Amino acid sequence: MSISTYNKMWAEAQEGLNNLLQTETEDKSPKPLKDHPIVFQMLATFYVKYVQIFHNLETAYDQIVHPQKRLVIRQVLEGVMGRILELKNEMVELENSEFHYFDDILQDQKLCPEHIEIPIPRYFIKEKLKVLKEREKILAQILVNAGLQDIEPKKHIKVMTFEEAIRIIQISERARQGRIRAEFMKQIYLEEKRERQARLHGGKSPNLDASAVCIQKVWRGYIQMKRTEKIREEEMIFLGMNPPPHFPRISASLMQAQRVEAMRCEVQEKHKEEYKKALVAIKNRLREMEGPDIKESLQEQIRQWFIECRHITGKFPDYPDEEDGGSIVIFSQKTPEQVAAELAAKEEELQKKSKDKGKKGKKEKEKKKKGKEKEKQEKKDNEEKEGWKMAPSNFLPIMEEGNNWYKDVWQHREEGWNFHQEYDPELVKEEKRKEVKEEIRVQVDELMRQELKNLKLAVDREKDKKKRSGKKKKKKGTKGGKKKKSKKEKDLTPDRTIDSLYKELVEGGLLIKPKTVKLSDYVGEYSYLGTTLRQVDIEPMPSLADVRQLIALYGILPLGSQALHEKSPLVKALLLAGPAGVGKKMLVHALCTETGANLFNLSASNIAGKYPGKSGLQMLLNMVFKVAKQLQPSVVWIGDTEKTFYKKVPKAEKEMEPKRLKKNLPRILKSLKAEDRVLIVGTTTRPFDADLRPFCKVYKKIILIPRPDYASRFALWKHIILQNGGSLSKSPTISCLAKMSDGFTQGHIIYAAQTILSERRIRQLNRKPLTAVELMGALARQDPVYKEEEDMFKAWYAKTPLGKARAKALMEGEEPGKAKGKGKDKGKKKGEKKGKKK
Repeated sequence: MSISTYNKMWAEAQEGLNNLLQTETEDKSPKPLKDHPIVFQMLATFYVKYVQIFHNLETAYDQIVHPQKRLVIRQVLEGVMGRILELKNEMVELENSEFHYFDDILQDQKLCPEHIEIPIPRYFIKEKLKVLKEREKILAQILVNAGLQDIEPKKHIKVMTFEEAIRIIQISERARQGRIRAEFMKQIYLEEKRERQARLHGGKSPNLDASAVCIQKVWRGYIQMKRTEKIREEEMIFLGMNPPPHFPRISASLMQAQRVEAMRCEVQEKHKEEYKKALVAIKNRLREMEGPDIKESLQEQIRQWFIECRHITGKFPDYPDEEDGGSIVIFSQKTPEQVAAELAAKEEELQKKSKDKGKKGKKEKEKKKKGKEKEKQEKKDNEEKEGWKMAPSNFLPIMEEGNNWYKDVWQHREEGWNFHQEYDPELVKEEKRKEVKEEIRVQVDELMRQELKNLKLAVDREKDKKKRSGKKKKKKGTKGGKKKKSKKEKDLTPDRTIDSLYKELVEGGLLIKPKTVKLSDYVGEYSYLGTTLRQVDIEPMPSLADVRQLIALYGILPLGSQALHEKSPLVKALLLAGPAGVGKKMLVHALCTETGANLFNLSASNIAGKYPGKSGLQMLLNMVFKVAKQLQPSVVWIGDTEKTFYKKVPKAEKEMEPKRLKKNLPRILKSLKAEDRVLIVGTTTRPFDADLRPFCKVYKKIILIPRPDYASRFALWKHIILQNGGSLSKSPTISCLAKMSDGFTQGHIIYAAQTILSERRIRQLNRKPLTAVELMGALARQDPVYKEEEDMFKAWYAKTPLGKARAKALMEGEEPGKAKGKGKDKGKKKGEKKGKKK
């Protein structure tokens, strides 16, 4: 596509964003909303619209090559991503559920489920591709040197004895001779048959015309049958009833598109480098050409201000401090009297504050301790009474600033001259002229302060009085420094480099290489009945598409962007719970692949016997999180994390010491700040074995992954069969497999497909198409997820804080009459019932 296409896409996204920002500012009513369905509908509508804008902006940012346009798009894009995370957080708090369903909104707006799929920004990987490749080389080299990985993976060759080899040769040779003998006997039989037929017919000469008609009849019938089959197949593919043909070779158009994309990336880098050089060159040129004139004009204006102030007040004014803005205060379109009055008022305020602080300091400390608990209770009560209010946003100002930047500069800008989409020098001059002016203003301020002192000594004969305000400000700084300092963790490896720590962690198997898996490889369909079921008070099971969305929102987006991680709702730990085989480890690897994160393995089985004792454990955690923070983004994976929080450790696992990290994990989470792009991810197949309270304190975000539903299984079977080299037959194999594999997980399905689709079976597919019976045979040898196990997961999730809040909200919704009744009457009735029981 051309540059104009992506410019139009950007313009459409900005127009939609402008409308959304207007509606958001208009909907900010001071009155709280009490109707939860209306609030959720409003939030969900905003969410869906922001996701659509996100799609367009991400594509535009990836394809546009103009460096200055990309800066604007990047700012707006990060603002939109942050706003999506904020709206998601609002919906979670409102509905007390991690999963939300928008099928009614999609239907109203005539959208497909693909339109609300969270896209993964491609710049997460593109911008640090060189760093990631270097890190991969270093990791591979360390593994090879340590003997943990072979340079060339050896193929497993089965050892065979001499007798076995002779026997195989004999079998194959006898089979070859048997085939030749059979072919020879067949030819003899056919010759004898022709001779018998010739004797019966009396040796009549063959009729050539009749033979030709017979051949034509058969051939024409065959050709017409093939044409009809082809037309029918094309029609079924067009209607979506049959899958499109799977081509083993990449098409020429796809290869051309890949080449164009690579060229775009090169042009982007080239224009970016030229823009960086231009920023320095144009700034130096402006300093040389316009610097002296700017300096002279500033000095003249400040001298004029000196004269006007002395004429009005009778004496020269005090020059504003650099902290107050320096000469900016003078040029803020104020009269000399107003400037002098402001400076005097500031000094008086500083003196008053310094006196009042000493008296009020002690009383305030006592009041704060008592008031904190009351405030928390009051907030909860007010929220219940008043209703819902939108929380203040950190990203709306960023989006408004980017939107105004687009309107002022790019909306109606003529770019006919800039066909190659290189940087615009006029915009660079405007930007750098302000910087040059600011630098010169600071220099002029120093000169004019000295000049003002000389004037005061010469004209007013005033002594240069030392300002007490400066000393007071310093004292304030010392007082402020006496605040309670947060206890910093001691660095146990101050003398060691990050490279040496990285090497030690790799050799110890604590830092591992993640598998290259994309989030899109986690196949699953959208749930189309979520809203309908919730309207009938039935809690639907989340679909795999919903799980994929949550991983993108809570993991990939915050880890991929520093600005997003610092300002969005902070997620430090994430728990993936579900039966074995639902793809928990795959999602952890996808997190690392999509963001270029390091993967640390702190599973109980992996750290068993490593760094023993308390001091050893502290050293281990210090090393891991020091490297994780330094080489962020990082993912710290704790597999079978329920073992860390065991209620009672089984005898077989006591030697492994699975509860080593239990006390340290909460401390580690406290030490992680918004600047640290480190995510702790726990995976568990038996969460009900863990002690719930400390478990939920560490993992505040819990994603329950279910077994796949019919739609997801249908998509999964198609994807896996094609991925493993199989072909889809015209018979309804996939629908049968999807129906029959109910209760089985993705792991079971993958194992069945890989078992059946061996190299030999793939070669036979042309003669012997793949059938559902073969795959179901391999699937039947595995144990499915039974209903009892699924109910155990549901019951466990209902005991988590979010599950309890959801159940409480549903109970209150079912009994609206009782909830509106007086509290006193309820208490009496309960008391009477208890008394009767006694």
